[in-house]
Amino acid sequence: MTLCPDSTLSLVSPSISDCQQVAPLKLGIMASGNGSNFDVIAQAIQDGQLNAQIQVLIYNNPSAKAALKAANRGVKAVLLNHRNYQSREEFDEKIVQTLRHYDVEWVILAGWMRLVTSVFIDAFPERIINIHPSLLPSFKGIHAVEQALASGVKITGCTAHITCLEMDSGPILMQAAVPVLPDDTAEILHARIQIQEHRILPLAIALAASLSKGTPSLM
Repeated sequence: MTLCPDSTLSLVSPSISDCQQVAPLKLGIMASGNGSNFDVIAQAIQDGQLNAQIQVLIYNNPSAKAALKAANRGVKAVLLNHRNYQSREEFDEKIVQTLRHYDVEWVILAGWMRLVTSVFIDAFPERIINIHPSLLPSFKGIHAVEQALASGVKITGCTAHITCLEMDSGPILMQAAVPVLPDDTAEILHARIQIQEHRILPLAIALAASLSKGTPSLM
């Protein structure tokens, strides 16, 4: 895989020169909103930059635009509305059933705005990847960009990591640092961070798969 340059100042770590898989990764993507990260993964696959196929998109918000993006790319989209379940565990059980039905190997939380339970974690141990708009372990939870601005930090960014039970925790796969500029608003800064989310997420997926089989090639 190669990094595509853009005009936004950033630092990505680690940089990977090549991560090869013998067979395509079977991905299940979960999203709650616009689905921009879904689109980036799908495009990376289409461009031959990520050796994977998307088995299914699961979305929990009936108005999520991610479902339309999936339809446009011919990917099966399944609505699982969390409001229809009595507990988080019951909801996660249904998610796991759906992912297994579509023969998913790796799960990507691409803007999934729900806390997950051990039911979900235990079903896909060390095979759930999350993207978060901060340099973890700083600024966990919602409103991470607003937290960064309020704290006065000069650098923030995004993190792709393996998901564990604790919110926004787990082994870090890849991070991109983004400078906080004097005139930044939450909206402006978040848009700049999102550019880097789109940059590192396909790379982090390839890296995670490579790490699960051995040592990746690092630059």
